Amino acid sequence: SEAFEVTIRYTDKFRKQYAKAPERVRAAFDKQLRLLIENIRHPSLQVKKFDTTDEIWQGRTTLSWRFYFQIDGDTYSLLSITAHPK
Repeated sequence: SEAFEVTIRYTDKFRKQYAKAPERVRAAFDKQLRLLIENIRHPSLQVKKFDTTDEIWQGRTTLSWRFYFQIDGDTYSLLSITAHPK
């Protein structure tokens, strides 16, 4: 498969939520972001379509946290990172 360069864009909402997240969640997200850039289909990400209307995708940060993003060509826009409702 041909590798392509992914651009990551952070929304203000994402930045604020990330800043408030516990250190362990931020560390886990940083690891997951590397996986996302390398291979969106990596099993630990469990990426799935969250909202088909707005083309929003969900990925796993930890067992109890998720991140949400949109894909536009080679740009992934990180929308939010939140505790996953049980």
